[in-house]
Amino acid sequence: MTIRLLATPLRLFALSLALICVSTSNASAQTPKEESATAKASPSSSMIYELRIYTASEGKLDALNARFRNHTLKFFEKHGIKSIGYWTGVDDENKNKIFYIVAYPDLASREKMLINGIAKDPEFLKVVADSEKDGKLTTKVESILLNPTDYSPLQ
Repeated sequence: MTIRLLATPLRLFALSLALICVSTSNASAQTPKEESATAKASPSSSMIYELRIYTASEGKLDALNARFRNHTLKFFEKHGIKSIGYWTGVDDENKNKIFYIVAYPDLASREKMLINGIAKDPEFLKVVADSEKDGKLTTKVESILLNPTDYSPLQ
């Protein structure tokens, strides 16, 4: 049986957090050296998560996905932005959107990595300009900053 859930931002975020919890709970079978590396890479309650929703311009979803696939993720990594997950909508209302979650150690790091980092990176700005030579790829960009609750499995 296949279960189909409508892609809402909260459902996508919950799915992402569940996947993170599963991956960090599997760390117990690791060697001490691997556990140390996992602990450094695992998100903690001080992490700031950002859910971003990009609404693609008509006919531009493939080009927007290509920009993320071929360029944006590399620039996120270059600037220290941790990618958590990327999704496209399933239902009619959201099928023209990309949903993604990234993480930062704290708000000051977000400012440094995103606002004063990738958003001002000349190479990234050139990629954006080149990808939009035939028109803007998005009509709307939404951003929601999130912090895990004290009862969240992600601690």
